[in-house]
Amino acid sequence: MSAAPTSAFPTRIGLDEALAIVRAVAAKRRLGSESLALQRAHGRVLARDLRAEVDQPGFDNAAMDGFALRHADLASEDETTLRLIGEQFAGRALDVDVQPGTCVRITTGAPMPRDADTVVIKENTRLESTALDGDRVRILQSAKPGQHVRHAGEDVRIGDALLAAGQLLTPSRIALAAGQGMDRLDVMRRPTVAVFTTGDELVEPGLPLQPGQLYNSNRELLMGLLRADGLEPVAWPTLPDDPEAVENALRHAGHAFDVVITCGGVSAGEKDHLPALFQRVGEIHFWKVRMKPGMPVLFAGSRPAQAEDDGHGGLGDALFLCLPGNPVSVLATYLALGRALLDGLQGRAEARPRLRARLQAPWRKTHERLEFLRGRLGFGDDSATWVEPNPADGSHRMRAAADSDALIVLAEGPLDLQAGDLVDVLPY
Repeated sequence: MSAAPTSAFPTRIGLDEALAIVRAVAAKRRLGSESLALQRAHGRVLARDLRAEVDQPGFDNAAMDGFALRHADLASEDETTLRLIGEQFAGRALDVDVQPGTCVRITTGAPMPRDADTVVIKENTRLESTALDGDRVRILQSAKPGQHVRHAGEDVRIGDALLAAGQLLTPSRIALAAGQGMDRLDVMRRPTVAVFTTGDELVEPGLPLQPGQLYNSNRELLMGLLRADGLEPVAWPTLPDDPEAVENALRHAGHAFDVVITCGGVSAGEKDHLPALFQRVGEIHFWKVRMKPGMPVLFAGSRPAQAEDDGHGGLGDALFLCLPGNPVSVLATYLALGRALLDGLQGRAEARPRLRARLQAPWRKTHERLEFLRGRLGFGDDSATWVEPNPADGSHRMRAAADSDALIVLAEGPLDLQAGDLVDVLPY
């Protein structure tokens, strides 16, 4: 039976409206937090604000190898000779006072001796030894007051805001926390994700094809995209075009996972059972978005206050993102909507990067829908970012996606773009 329900849920909406719905639903369903050891927190989303607990640096120290001295001892023009009274290496502060006319050999990161306020780098000095005076240092080039000295707290002071909840923990941010002596961080839990592909025509790679069959490429595409985003998805066996089998599998997954992503069975054909299923036992947040490729995408969840006594236990607490079956549609809808859903569940506050680039060739769009066109990024002689559109724009043509590294975002409505025009670009 055809799966083409009619209802009051949003349909054929714009991408911005679809994104707003995804983000609003995700915000209401935001996942909890967990405490992780610092080395396991890379790539996670920070769950709470962090403030500095120690000054960074914690003490005045040398920024270069050389000699620590009092700037007042340096002659304004002529060379200066100072008596060398000791050494200060990184790792432990020695009890050394720099008296007038003296200096101390110092290495990068070592604490500044008392009363020293400047470091002259080693290359601008000459060491001289005499039997009468011992080691002396001739300053061949003067220095500015305070030169090559890192002052306590100049980077971070106790109480400073360091990181904000919702930020992605990049290596540099992890290093900032490590510099504070933090060995654990509270991060948002990552969503668990189940991946389904549907269709009687699908065959697993490695098996022989029969007439009318296709190899299942969508599973590996989705699994790779999810893993690249730091998730650990679980792939379920391919579902047949059988409404009862589809419903039973999605019910089980809906109780075990935070998000269920499906490919295929979401349009309005005789074998597209998902829209009717979610209209009957779930809540459709939207179905069909004015985008190309990927128009039939559907976003759904459990019906509010849905009874669990329907004999099957309902759909569980999962959110369901149902993508079309064409492989490029899977790529476009995941990048445009799937990432927003998964980021929203984790409370990620920072937007994914989107570039502006110049078209390397003209392009005409005659239809009304927003379009994701495959393209390859590069740099011109003027160092500007350029993107070359791929002319193979069919949603089944995965070769074009493999030859590209970004989606060119073409706004709704007909467009007649010239080479050199600026366009939005979504890297993948």
